[in-house]
Amino acid sequence: MNVRNLPAPMKAVVHLGSRSYGRLTSDQRMLPSFLICGGQRCGTTSLYRAMAAHPVVLKAVLHKGVHYFDTSYHRGIDWYRAHFPARRAAEKVAERYGVPAQTFESSPYYMYHPQAVARIARDLPYAKIVVLVRDPVERAYSQHHHEVARGFDTERDFGAALALEPARLHRQEERLAADPEYYSFAHQHHAYRGRGEYARYLSVMAQHVGRERIHVVESERFFTDPEPVYDEVCRFLGLPPQLERPAFERHNARPRQADMDPALRRELRAYYQPHDEALAGWLGHAPIWRRE
Repeated sequence: MNVRNLPAPMKAVVHLGSRSYGRLTSDQRMLPSFLICGGQRCGTTSLYRAMAAHPVVLKAVLHKGVHYFDTSYHRGIDWYRAHFPARRAAEKVAERYGVPAQTFESSPYYMYHPQAVARIARDLPYAKIVVLVRDPVERAYSQHHHEVARGFDTERDFGAALALEPARLHRQEERLAADPEYYSFAHQHHAYRGRGEYARYLSVMAQHVGRERIHVVESERFFTDPEPVYDEVCRFLGLPPQLERPAFERHNARPRQADMDPALRRELRAYYQPHDEALAGWLGHAPIWRRE
């Protein structure tokens, strides 16, 4: 049965039943050995599908993104385990391929939620983290288009949404950091400019999990030349190489929106320059979108 093709009400029932069974068997289930933690609108779904196709990787049971460490941490670790395969499935994979099986999920908001990375460090002390980065100007524009299309932002003008951002996000990050039960819709869905300050978030991530457990991928490389990027990710994760790589496709891409106002593009490009320069320290070179 392909759950994705079911009507929404029936899909909800199937998911509820699967999670309930999963919680009952949580002590027999795996926890992720790696996570795709962002960034938003940077190709995380496409990378998720590619990694899930690896023969020794077992994906999350119901969703690519569980959103445990950001918005569902109050549900507890047994609830989280319920989303992953049984250890018996991992044993079968290990028997067949001679290497340990791995499982993972992809929740892009983990990169940005003030408490998520500390929670990951505490609950998954050996997990590795893969982060995708994209031209931050294009990323912000794409996110706004995406949020409007989903009905999560009623301000359809990108420039106006950027102007509203400081008021919408006023003290939201501080409240999220201080109160583990607090949720901010605006912080999750309306932070357009700030999401592209990649080096800032990577620095916080490194403080909690260690830089050696973080691998940064440029989305532009992944989409234009996916095979070497995929191989690099596999090496970082300790996955055996594949002779036949998966089909690389773009997922969650939306129709091209109207061109951005040139003056606004120039303003954003100037804004992100110091952030892009800091990101170069992670990449070992200037980001692709900064090359002449």
